[in-house]
Amino acid sequence: MSVHSYSRCWLHLIWGTLNREKILSTDARVKVARFLLEYAHSKDVLLRSVFVNADHVHALIDRPTGVTIEEAAQLLKGASSHWINQNRIVAAKFSWGKGYGAFSVSESNVPKVVDYIAGQDEHHRTKSFHEEYAGFLRAYGIKPREMENR
Repeated sequence: MSVHSYSRCWLHLIWGTLNREKILSTDARVKVARFLLEYAHSKDVLLRSVFVNADHVHALIDRPTGVTIEEAAQLLKGASSHWINQNRIVAAKFSWGKGYGAFSVSESNVPKVVDYIAGQDEHHRTKSFHEEYAGFLRAYGIKPREMENR
């Protein structure tokens, strides 16, 4: 990164487990969140907030200027998937599903998104991940399609 290049482009990243399987236990979720925080820091990705659900992840990030959205998502997904398998965090072979959602967040809305991410347990008492994700797509003007994991 050039010392003369600056940016602040908050992204709300959302990605799910393969087949949206609720495979991550409470203990595993805490471990994966801790890993993501430490790993993001080591890669100069500012991870402001993260919440790992049993079947998906929400992360609010700002990436270095030389890292694309795709690279940031793959960095976090790939490293965490490898780490989960290497450390046998779950009994079976673990994989994240294909793709991700990346939604822009204005600086003024960062506190609201941080609160939203922190409130995932409460939020998902009444809404499935599929319903939540489809709502994000609609809110950002993206025509929802059936979510594929293959």
